[in-house]
Amino acid sequence: MFGVGRSVFSALLLAPCSLLPAPCSLLSRRSAQLLSMAIRILVTGGTFDKEYNEHTGELFFKDTHIAEMLRLGRSRVEVTIRTIMMVDSLDMTDTDRALIVQNCLRSEEDRIVITHGTDTMTETAAAIARNVLGKTVVLTGAMIPYAFGSSDGLFNLGSALSFVQVLPAGVYIAMNGQCFIWDRVRKNRERGEFEEIT
Repeated sequence: MFGVGRSVFSALLLAPCSLLPAPCSLLSRRSAQLLSMAIRILVTGGTFDKEYNEHTGELFFKDTHIAEMLRLGRSRVEVTIRTIMMVDSLDMTDTDRALIVQNCLRSEEDRIVITHGTDTMTETAAAIARNVLGKTVVLTGAMIPYAFGSSDGLFNLGSALSFVQVLPAGVYIAMNGQCFIWDRVRKNRERGEFEEIT
């Protein structure tokens, strides 16, 4: 009996969907949904990924911490990480922003998280909003480098990954546990947080 059942099961697995009953199409749709939920993480630098030089007291870039952060956060989300650049957002140029836009357009995934410096995050969000349609893009960053051990980056990354899975197509900024539409937010430098523009 087991042998017969197993061979029937194997035959069902190998049969084309057109020969199978309706549940096969449900599986195909579910597979398509899972593929569409894959997330691309684009790394651009910012405080998120800065390191501290103990000899000079300067902050600098080495490698991204994103993979380590996802591991420590026990994330089970399917992601692909791509480092585009490692720059302070105050040093980011229009050419850099064009490269970020290009990466968003070329991404196979429709859901994108971008790690970015907080000082010019809204400028990059505006560039993306002008050029990228039909995708959900969430920018996030940190006020304190992850390497310092008490960074807000891990929390912000987790928030961004959650928001990008449920929000409709558009461009957003996720900081401090909140999500803002790209053109309704600003950084309050005195308070060290992002706030909605009313």
